[in-house]
This record gives sequence, C-alpha cells and structure tokens, in this order.
Amino acid sequence: MLMTYVGSGFAVGLLVGMTGVGGGSLMTPLLTLLFGVSPSVAVGTDLAFASVTKSAGAFTHRLRGTVHWDIVRRLCIGALPAAVLATLALKHYGALDQRIGQLIRYSIAASVLLTVVALLFKGKMLAWLNAHPERQLRGRALTATTIAAGALLGTLVTVSSIGAGAIGATLLVMLYPQLESAEVAGTDIAYAVPLTAIAAFGHWWLGSIDWTLLATLLVGSLPGITLGSWAARAVPERFLRALLAMTLTGVAVKLLY
Repeated sequence: MLMTYVGSGFAVGLLVGMTGVGGGSLMTPLLTLLFGVSPSVAVGTDLAFASVTKSAGAFTHRLRGTVHWDIVRRLCIGALPAAVLATLALKHYGALDQRIGQLIRYSIAASVLLTVVALLFKGKMLAWLNAHPERQLRGRALTATTIAAGALLGTLVTVSSIGAGAIGATLLVMLYPQLESAEVAGTDIAYAVPLTAIAAFGHWWLGSIDWTLLATLLVGSLPGITLGSWAARAVPERFLRALLAMTLTGVAVKLLY
C-alpha cells in the first residue's frame, strides 16, 4: 500500500508540474475515492502536503522576482482570518463527524467543478477583460474585491483543500489582467503558503492529518513535480488541460453520486 501511495504522489506531482493545476484538485479526490480515506483526513493531509510543496515553489518565484507582495498581502488579509474561522466551525460541528464528512465531500466536488471552469474558461475571460478595459476594477474597489476573493479562497481551501491553484490563479487573472503568467503563478503560490500552513495547523489541531500517508505522498510527488516541469513544453498544454478537465468532471460526479 505504501508504494501505491508513493506512486500516486508521483502521478499527481507529474500532472501538477505539467499543468500548473493545484495538487489539491487531484490529490484530495484521489485519496477519497481510490483509497477510501475519510474526507476530513484527506483534506487535512493534503493541506499539509501543499504547505510543504508550495513553500519550495514560493522560494523559487521569490528569487525570480515574480511575486507581487502587495497583492499577496491583500489576499492574506481575507484568506487567513477566513481559514481560522472555517477551522473553528469544523471544530464546533465535528470535523470527523460522518455528516460533516459528507458535507466536506460535497464541498470537494464543488471545488473540483470550479477548478474545471477555471481550466476551460480562463483564457476567454482574460481576452474579454483585455477587450473591455473599462470593466476592470481599480483603486479601492480592486483592493476590497481582492480581500473578498481571499476570504472565499481561505474558506474553500480550509474545508476542501482545493482552491489555491487553478481557482486562485483565475481570480488573479480576472482582477489583475496586466500580470504576466509567471507573476500570476508566483503570486498565487506565495499567498497560498501561509494559507495552507494555517489550514494544515488547524487540521492538525482537529486530528485530521495522517502523517505516514503525508510522508509517502511527498516521497513520490517531489520527483514527479520536477519531471513534470521539465516535460511541460513537450506536451501540448491544450491537450493536457482538456484531459484534466474531463478527468476532474468525472471525479466531481463520482463524489456527488
């Protein structure tokens, strides 16, 4: 079973490296559906997994100068308190309770479907914004909306472990269409580091992290991400994203039914 977890970590890391989609969109449903891990433990373990892998990515982006720290600050103002409040809510209602577990399962499915929308329509949304610059937010409205987006992402990530990847990047593109792709990725990863760390700490407090499972996933994922990053240019991005969108849609349907 341990080697199966290592192999799953490698496969997810490979896809994340090639597509840039957050590992939570893939890892959490995989743990829940394929290995029968309870939704709460799957979310908690994946958050701890993400906090480690995203820290390495954020360090690299910082060295490259592709992080907009002012945007990171705005997102964190909304996301970090939301993560704490979501954790307290899970504690109050019982994160390991079967009914809450079912609710978390549905939230995972909803987050996966949002990820599919983000994958399929991000380019069209960006093209529309560039064609209608008068519709772009500025000043205080942009700041307030960014903080609100952070709060939404903080809640989604804490409850489902999904949202800091494709969904977060899509929101950044919509709010800041002038950012380059590398800057979107760097800023998205940078704010996700404290968010996933706080959310993971909350799940540790709730007792919903499997540390052995976490270690085996990391053993497989780190070389997978490296290899996937090297192979990214060799595989057509549109093909990968379409394949990933179809796979995630199937996963969401399976989670719901």
